[in-house]
Amino acid sequence: MNPVRIYSISLGCPKNRVDTERMLASFDPAFVPAESPRGADVVLINTCGFIAPAVKESVETILELADDIADMDPRPVLAVAGCLVSRYRDELIPEIPEVDLWLKTLETDHWPEAIAKALGRPVYEPAPYERALSTGPSFAYIKVSEGCNHACSFCTIPSLRGRLASRPLDVLEREARELVAAGVPELVLVAQDLTAYGMDLGHKDGLIPLLERLLPIDGLKWLRPMYLYPGGLTDRLLSFMKDAGRPLLPYFDIPLQHSHQDILQSMGRPFARDPRIVLERVRKYFPSAALRTSIIVGYPGETDAHFAALVDFVREAKFTHLGVFGFCDEEGTRAHDLPGKVPADVIEARRNELMAVQQDISAELLASHEGLDMDVLVDRPHPEWEGLYEGRVWFQAPEVDGITYISGPDVASGRLIRASIEEAQDYDLVALA
Repeated sequence: MNPVRIYSISLGCPKNRVDTERMLASFDPAFVPAESPRGADVVLINTCGFIAPAVKESVETILELADDIADMDPRPVLAVAGCLVSRYRDELIPEIPEVDLWLKTLETDHWPEAIAKALGRPVYEPAPYERALSTGPSFAYIKVSEGCNHACSFCTIPSLRGRLASRPLDVLEREARELVAAGVPELVLVAQDLTAYGMDLGHKDGLIPLLERLLPIDGLKWLRPMYLYPGGLTDRLLSFMKDAGRPLLPYFDIPLQHSHQDILQSMGRPFARDPRIVLERVRKYFPSAALRTSIIVGYPGETDAHFAALVDFVREAKFTHLGVFGFCDEEGTRAHDLPGKVPADVIEARRNELMAVQQDISAELLASHEGLDMDVLVDRPHPEWEGLYEGRVWFQAPEVDGITYISGPDVASGRLIRASIEEAQDYDLVALA
């Protein structure tokens, strides 16, 4: 049987990427990645539909690839999957008739069957831990759960991905062991709310049993938890994490979204008190923790005073990494019906101001590492400079944080290299092995 040549694009979050990798594994051992859509039997686009810019990017990508393969004979199967489909499938079907398959996020278990049927091929049924990795040799994501039980006023995720559905411990452990055995040094745990893992399965302190399964895996260098909701960072969990030590990284990605209680309550955040409380709690156990958060500016009702308090909070907190997003007024959310909308130009000005504040903080924090010897996990060769590689130190998460440029005689993708930090930039480091 000839292999299936699949050209795939995964837009949006790491959870989407994991869904794509599992779908690709469903054609193993008869799957070959295609280098371009014109060399493919299947063109798969896993879309994002979270906010308007992501919707625009997804639709433009679909139209571009549909046009690219329009004159091919035979023409590849064009399959569009993911959150855009979950949100707008009925509206999109008559608008883009070139698409052969529309696959919703909550139908991921049936994606392989639908694509195989369109190709006239039998379905290979992979084990639930099998993946066709697309992240390179240095790291892999592990999606520990699907969906979310929170009801934040600005968010469309629960309507797209459903309520919390945790994956079984045995499956996650097997998936992690398979990845590490294949040579992956870093595992990044992702979920909509990582600290909620296991609640739907009846596990108490569900993240602790998961960490207990993963931390002893031989060969695992770094284990990085992402999307740790503030309310889930209990003293019990933090005490466990402190005692566990490496390979668990003291990296805390805590999506706060704002600092002012008025805005947090309107947002319907599950932790709507002073966010300083959770930051102080983390730093009690991890004084040198790397802290990352995301902030929304321009939420309905955000006054100049609210924003000024937010700026003061960011200056005080000194986050290692900060993502700032302008509020997107999404239909179907509670926030869409709120009064007090902030003009677009004010939202952009506030975003720019907050990012300028963070730029100074980041530059100051990174400068403190100049002259130190640190481990650098090498991701890939630099696309333009021969002999230069892109990598990360422990407080830089893949794809969302700054990077470390590294060169030296033993540097290679996937290796953990001891190097001297020669230079600190605003967001990146330069190292010499």
